[in-house]
Amino acid sequence: MDQWHSFEHKIIANVSSVLKKNVEVVEQLFADCDDVIKKELQNGQNKQERIYICYIDGLINRELLEESIVRPFLNRVSKGDDWFSDFFSEIVETVDVKETDNMDDLVGAILGGDTALFAEGYQKGLVISSKGFPTRGVSQTESEVVLRGSKDSFNENFRTNTALIRRRIKDTRLKMKQTTVGFRSRTNVGIFYMDDLVEPELVEQIERQLKDIKIDAIFDNGMLEHLLEQNTLSPFPQYQHTERPDKTASGILEGRVAIVVDNSPGVLLAPVTFHCFFQASDDYYNRFYVASFERFLRYMAALISIGLPGLYIAVFNFHTEVLPTSLVLSFASARLGVPFPVVIELLLMELAFEMLREAGVRMPGQMGNTIGVVGGLIVGQTAVEAGLVSTIVVIVVSLTAIASFSIPNESFTSTFRLLKFVLIGTCALWGIYGFFIGILLVLIHLCHLESYGIPYLMPTVSSSVAGYGTKKDYIFKAPIHMMKERPIFTRRGARVRMRKGEEDHVCRK
Repeated sequence: MDQWHSFEHKIIANVSSVLKKNVEVVEQLFADCDDVIKKELQNGQNKQERIYICYIDGLINRELLEESIVRPFLNRVSKGDDWFSDFFSEIVETVDVKETDNMDDLVGAILGGDTALFAEGYQKGLVISSKGFPTRGVSQTESEVVLRGSKDSFNENFRTNTALIRRRIKDTRLKMKQTTVGFRSRTNVGIFYMDDLVEPELVEQIERQLKDIKIDAIFDNGMLEHLLEQNTLSPFPQYQHTERPDKTASGILEGRVAIVVDNSPGVLLAPVTFHCFFQASDDYYNRFYVASFERFLRYMAALISIGLPGLYIAVFNFHTEVLPTSLVLSFASARLGVPFPVVIELLLMELAFEMLREAGVRMPGQMGNTIGVVGGLIVGQTAVEAGLVSTIVVIVVSLTAIASFSIPNESFTSTFRLLKFVLIGTCALWGIYGFFIGILLVLIHLCHLESYGIPYLMPTVSSSVAGYGTKKDYIFKAPIHMMKERPIFTRRGARVRMRKGEEDHVCRK
């Protein structure tokens, strides 16, 4: 069993000037790795000129390697004793090359899709940038669809994602710090921020957190998110996940930090507030009154998705006196012949719809959408005809499902789906008092949450320090010409982004 002191596999040996020793180290490390290609080459004119290259088949551009390294070496004319310096000068003109005497760096480069080169008589190796592994192209996001705005999204390629961000912010003050997480996966992680807008302590804290992570592998930013969260038991996400480059660029221009993880088609934004999850990208491309109306609908949808089922149980089981007599009679007649109590009836339908939703996600393509919609209609109608549930319960469950789809962030939608069952339980026990107890507990928890020092409910709480930039992009969105200040995330003294007659980085989401 691995002990903690040997948790990370480090190579102690440095690069040797004796080629044979370097070959032995590489051969030992990559023993029984049939996809690792190891070649020793010798110059045709001078047999003293020997190199050794190592790369992983399928991860490199073989044509680039042949044209830039192999053929020039085999065909070069020997000019003297310092042949390697001449060879290095030749290849550096056509390919990106880095020298290092650290064997661990060279092995890491091989595993990352580059080529390592060793030469006889030289105590340094070369890392040749030769990545050429297949990757998915830039396509339209499926989870953050917009009617207006750019259609591109992040993919699994680290450099493609960093380029998509750079393409939108052409400013030398946009900084990117790169590190690796996971001693086996060696996953590249990049931190993007605006040097003049971000709080320096925020960048330092995130760097420190990444450095303190001791894990074997990271395969997605979701794993990293859970490791970085300050309140790991909270059902509410403390990082904003997005697949849209424009939304990421907007967050960076607000003084936030974007965390890019290799092999993950998305980015994490921090800090974050509760209200960030109700902002959609096309809010900033549509007219402000349309955006404000749609954002208000999202807040109403959130209340319906979390509270409607519990409120129905509370009113029907405990407080029917608050309803008109005709409505009570209508509800009662709809439940004639139903064998289950209201709570069981509602839970059965909610669980059935959740299973249909999960099945729709797992099924491929259009078939998944068909199962989600048609399956819900068929199950609901069949259950009513069989007398297992009442029509009013089907209506309540359907409205709840539709409302949850109106929230533009999937992780936030999942939180409300879970809390819905908590409120169903409290309302089943204590009626309308249970409803308010459940809502109060959620609000107390939200008041205690912070994201890197920013209150989670900002500007609902601490509105006096929120600033005008935050308040004008809240439940209702102000016109773009009135949003002259950046929100609370930006460092003090750098919050003005638009002045009369001039603009300074008018950021859009």
